[in-house]
Amino acid sequence: MTRKKTTTFLFDPFARRTRNFKNPCSLCVPSVAKYFCMDLAANLENLHRHIAAACERAGRAPESVTLQAVSKNQPPEAVRAVAELGVTLFGENRVQEARAKIPQCPGKLRWHMIGHLQSNKCRDAVQFFEMIQSVDSLALAREIDKWADKAAKTMPILLEANIAGESSKFGYPPERLLAELPEINALKKIEVHGLMTVAPWSPDPEKVRPVFRKLRELKERCEHILGAPLPHLSMGMSGDFEVAIEEGATLVRVGTALFGPRPKVKRETEAAE
Repeated sequence: MTRKKTTTFLFDPFARRTRNFKNPCSLCVPSVAKYFCMDLAANLENLHRHIAAACERAGRAPESVTLQAVSKNQPPEAVRAVAELGVTLFGENRVQEARAKIPQCPGKLRWHMIGHLQSNKCRDAVQFFEMIQSVDSLALAREIDKWADKAAKTMPILLEANIAGESSKFGYPPERLLAELPEINALKKIEVHGLMTVAPWSPDPEKVRPVFRKLRELKERCEHILGAPLPHLSMGMSGDFEVAIEEGATLVRVGTALFGPRPKVKRETEAAE
């Protein structure tokens, strides 16, 4: 089967009007805030158009793919502006940042933990997030299960797989994921809803297509072990989400292509979270 060429989705939505501002939403300048919101609306429209086009190429309904706004380092003002445009699902990489930000955002929003989760942050993660996408060990799953039990809630999770085997990234090696899946699935306060991966960065999205395909195949192997379908594949970011959709993504995690260049935030240490 011959595939249509995928359009590379790379642009700088701030280039025209806000190049000199690190964080337009935080400035009390009406014209800047107006232009920022205009750019957000244009970015979101562009994203929906590209998602629909990728779904059409794959023979899928656009409703089968959910856009998740990655709000890492974005202030509450930016989150509120995107929420006003209709986006309700957001992803955060750090528990400490989410703990400070979420109470300042509209209560109707849904939040997923998408970054590496330390065991000592599981209590807060269970409290603030409706799903944890980055479970990469049986020990972490057990800790989440413990705090979910104490909170009297059931925690949906995704298992993060390091498909490319990159030493710089977290995630299960695929074979270990398969080996530990039955024990994780047996935990009473956890529900496994699917898999997640972070693909290697490449200027050519086609080069990471095999990573997304392998994650889909790994999900099928997990379904065979569990004897039940897993609804979610969280894969694809700003530069490669179209290819991810073509390979079966149900959740695409998009930050820069929606918010524009990420503001730089000084942080003492990751361990301080």
